Amino acid sequence: MSIGQTTYAQVPPVTDSLKADSLGKHGQKVKPPQPDLRKQYDFGDLVRDVFHPGRKPDSPRKTSAIIVVPNVSANPTIGFQGGIKAVAGKKLGTDPNTLLSVGATSASITTKGIIYFYLNHNIFTNGNRWNFQGNLVAAKTVTPDFGYGIGEGKAEGTTAEQLLANPNRKGYAIHSNYYNFREKAYKEISKGLFVGAGVSFEIRRNITGSDTAAPTTPQGVYNREHGFGNHGYSANGFLFNLQYTSRDNPNRPYKGIYFDAGMRINQSWIGSTKNSMQITTDFRKYFSLSSASPETVLAFWNWGSYLVSGDIPYLELPGTARDGSFRSGRGYTAQYFKGTQFNDTEAEFRFPILKNKFLSGVAFGNLQTANDTQGTKLFEKFQPGYGAGLRVLFNKAIRTNLALDYAFGRFGNRGFFLNLNEAF
Repeated sequence: MSIGQTTYAQVPPVTDSLKADSLGKHGQKVKPPQPDLRKQYDFGDLVRDVFHPGRKPDSPRKTSAIIVVPNVSANPTIGFQGGIKAVAGKKLGTDPNTLLSVGATSASITTKGIIYFYLNHNIFTNGNRWNFQGNLVAAKTVTPDFGYGIGEGKAEGTTAEQLLANPNRKGYAIHSNYYNFREKAYKEISKGLFVGAGVSFEIRRNITGSDTAAPTTPQGVYNREHGFGNHGYSANGFLFNLQYTSRDNPNRPYKGIYFDAGMRINQSWIGSTKNSMQITTDFRKYFSLSSASPETVLAFWNWGSYLVSGDIPYLELPGTARDGSFRSGRGYTAQYFKGTQFNDTEAEFRFPILKNKFLSGVAFGNLQTANDTQGTKLFEKFQPGYGAGLRVLFNKAIRTNLALDYAFGRFGNRGFFLNLNEAF
C-alpha cells in the first residue's frame, strides 16, 4: 500500500461523471470544467523523473488504471505489513455516465503473525444497469480483544459480567483461521438508485485464546452465554440492500452522496451456527469547497450496525473498523469497542498542499458509540478519535492516493495508519 511503480497502457482518461450544473448560451447546459490531469503529478511521474530524466510526460490517455505495488501497511491492529497488492480501475462500456469499476487483490504477512489474502471487486456494467460487489478472503488472524461495550465498563456485578465489561481495558489476543466469501448483485431501478441481494459466508476455525476449562476472557464469557463454541463457528446469511450513489469517484470523491441500507439474515439451514438478523446503514456526503481546486473537500460518514434478533459470534460483533473497508474509528485497534448495537460518525477536511496535487493533507475526527451489558444504551456514551495525515497522489487517472494518518484515541490508544485510498 505504499511504495511501488505505476505501469502504463492505452486506456482513456478517467473523467468525472458530474451532472451539468450551469447554463451556457441559448440556455444550453454546460458541464463544469474538469481537472487537467496533465497539470497533476503522481507517483508514476516521480518514477519517470527519477529513472528516465528528460523524458516528456505521458499523455493522460496513457496512464494506466492498473497499479501493482508492494503491499506495505501499518496500524495498531496488525503491526507492520509486507506483501504485494494489485489495484485496477476502469469504466466499462461506452456510456460516459458509467461509474468507475474497481478491483483489488493482495497477499501479505504482518509482524503480529497475520497472513492475509483477499480478492475484491466493485463493478458497474455499461450505463450502471448492474453493480456487482464481492470479496474472497482467506487469513490467519490475531484479533485483540478489549471487552464488550464502549469502554465504560464498571467493576460491579458477577465475575462473568466484570470479565465481559473489562473495566481495566486489558487486552487479550485471539488467534484464528478466517474465511469469507461475499457477493452482492445490484440492479439500477432509477438513476443512481440500486436494489441488491446476495450471500455471505464467514467461517472461523482453530480459535485459540487464554480460556481453558472456565471462561476467563470476554470472548469466553460471551460464547458461554450465547451458546457459541470456543474453537469455531460459521455466520452464513443472505444480504438485501438498497443503495444510492452520486459520487463522482469511489476512490477519492470530490462531491456527491453514497448511501446503503442493508439487512443480513443468518440461517442455520445454510450452515450458520445461529440464526440472526442485522440492519446496517452507511451514509457518506462530500462537499467540494472550491471550483478552482475541487480536491478541497469536506466529507462526512456515518456507519451503523444493529442486531434485531438472534445471536451473532463474538468476533463478528459490529464495532471499531468493522465496516466494509475496515477503516472506521482511526485511533483505535479493530473492535476495540463493540456491541450488538454500534454507530460511528466521522468528518474529514481534505486539502491540496502542492499546486501539482502530489501532496495533500487531511484532518479528521470520529465519535463511536455502542451498547453494553451493564445498562449503557446506544448514543448514551461516545468515544472520540482524531488525527491528521498526508496524501500522496499515486495514480491520477483513477484518483488513487497513498494515505498516511496518525490518530489518537482514549485509554492510551494512538497509532500510525498507512493505507491505499481515502478512509471513506
